[in-house]
Amino acid sequence: MTMQVSKSMNSPDKIALDAPIFDPSAFRLGDEQAAIIARAREIGQTVFAARAAAYDRDATFPTENYRDLHRIGLLGIAIPKAQGGLGAGYQTYALAAAEIGRYCGATALTWNMHVCSTLWTGPLADDLDMDTAMRAEHETRRAIHYKRIVEDGAIYSQPFSEGGAAAAGGVAFGTEAKPVKGGWIINGKKIFASLSGHADYYGVLCTEVEEGAKASRRNTLYLAIPAKSDGVSVVGDWDPLGMRGTVSRTLLFKDVFVPEDAALMPRGVYFQAALRWPHMFLTLSPTYMGLAQAAYDFTVRYLRGEVPGTPPVKRRMYPTKQIAVAQMQVKLEQIKAIWFQAITEARANPSKEQVLRAYAAQYSVMEGANELAALAIRTCGGQAMLKSLPLERIYRDSRCGSLMLPWTAELCLDRIGRDALYEPGETDD
Repeated sequence: MTMQVSKSMNSPDKIALDAPIFDPSAFRLGDEQAAIIARAREIGQTVFAARAAAYDRDATFPTENYRDLHRIGLLGIAIPKAQGGLGAGYQTYALAAAEIGRYCGATALTWNMHVCSTLWTGPLADDLDMDTAMRAEHETRRAIHYKRIVEDGAIYSQPFSEGGAAAAGGVAFGTEAKPVKGGWIINGKKIFASLSGHADYYGVLCTEVEEGAKASRRNTLYLAIPAKSDGVSVVGDWDPLGMRGTVSRTLLFKDVFVPEDAALMPRGVYFQAALRWPHMFLTLSPTYMGLAQAAYDFTVRYLRGEVPGTPPVKRRMYPTKQIAVAQMQVKLEQIKAIWFQAITEARANPSKEQVLRAYAAQYSVMEGANELAALAIRTCGGQAMLKSLPLERIYRDSRCGSLMLPWTAELCLDRIGRDALYEPGETDD
């Protein structure tokens, strides 16, 4: 798919586009990478930013944004070029998602759920072990899903949480898949299921359980369940503190039949991925990298008297403001440095040091984005709390990051401390 500019986008010559979060020259990005990331930044700034307040206020899904993402090829960002996508790898996707998160957190976060269906089945799965027959089967099945996305603009979600330890990798998923002729029967529930009622396919992680057998994480399946399947329902309200446009309502599955070609990964491959490709769980963080940048951007513009809709009053001459901006700049650069290193190291079989750095990067971004937003509000003062300005939304959206499974801030600290002090298999006995 070629990247055509959406008719709904403003012409670049009518607005001064922001500098990239990660300068292509300074961070040694290729020209093709930079072009994809720039397209994400352009549509984010010229289109998504203006819509973000309404999605947040009404807790409505950013449907219009997804139409634009499809029109310019970004729904298929990680789909191979041979199958109509842009062929982006992990790092390129993460940098593009950060740019979108800079302007609309809910769009970036839900787009992550969609893109992971192609990242996990594409570049990530290509690194994993499959025999020839399994590999051929996977190629055939993922081509079906990719075609839906590229040609029809199909949206995939990734409902993960169930309210227990499964999303953190502690136990088997409670949503179960019973093998039957031609596929599976699914029963279960997913909570905080972003895109509920708006995705065309739910990429559900569930446990395949034979009659009388015990549930095991090794038997995790990753299945694309059509949203219109009999037995699929969306229940409950969605009125949270932040990330309101994600529409993360509860999904119920009651005796839902799913055919074999709905498998997004062959049997056993998800379990292998969770063990060998841990950076697959770092993909929520780009949204918060973008929010961290957004908090800084707003503060600088506000103190310079350059925020649209506010009087052109400069406040940059006060030493207290200058010190606060300096503190924000230092914090932002620290977050950027560790996060960029972590996404650059994403691969199969990373070293212990690289996994610890991924946890540290996740923690730094998820906590740091909200710390920056809080400092921005204190620095800019009372007007910054008004809903007519984006900073209070950035603050609320950024507060949600440290709570998100599978790598919450608490779990990251727990794993860093444990893994730093113990080698695999070590005990104190």
